[in-house]
Amino acid sequence: MPSVPIHSDFFARSVHKVAPDLIGARLLFHGVGGIIVEVEAYHHTDPAAHSFRGPTPRNAAMFGPPGFAYVYRSYGLHWCLNFVCEREGSAAAVLIRAIEPTEGIAAMRRRRGVADLRLLCSGPGRLCQALGITGAQNAAPLNRPPFALGRRDATPDIAIGVRIGITRAVEQPWRYGLRGSRYLSKPFP
Repeated sequence: MPSVPIHSDFFARSVHKVAPDLIGARLLFHGVGGIIVEVEAYHHTDPAAHSFRGPTPRNAAMFGPPGFAYVYRSYGLHWCLNFVCEREGSAAAVLIRAIEPTEGIAAMRRRRGVADLRLLCSGPGRLCQALGITGAQNAAPLNRPPFALGRRDATPDIAIGVRIGITRAVEQPWRYGLRGSRYLSKPFP
């Protein structure tokens, strides 16, 4: 774990500043995880954001204070982890799309049922399954166990592109990734 943990004040900034700053950071859940290599930003003014139409029981965590998890089910199948950003009520979040697995790889392989390191956490659903994150973590603080977040050690080479897997606001260049990483959910053009 890096010596400099990420605190909730890190998230009390624009989602467009937080998202690229997460590339290269370390994410652990119960000691299992790795280096964040791909994220997407979602702002409350964004038609693709779950918060766009206002608060609901499903998206309530997005309207809470920054530095908390927003976990939801995608298509009723896969859990997806987001980090709430900006200020309370702003309803902006960063979707964690992929990590490079570095800690607890045996546990990830068991949970995912695959041996290929690249397939363990390359996609938001795979990532949550590999780390054991479920809806039980919705609205959980990111700066306390079972989560552990550490700032990146160096400034990485970041690729920027359009978000993937959505049907609204697809033209927004709000997807950020570690250029050249083999652990991305999908390569950048």
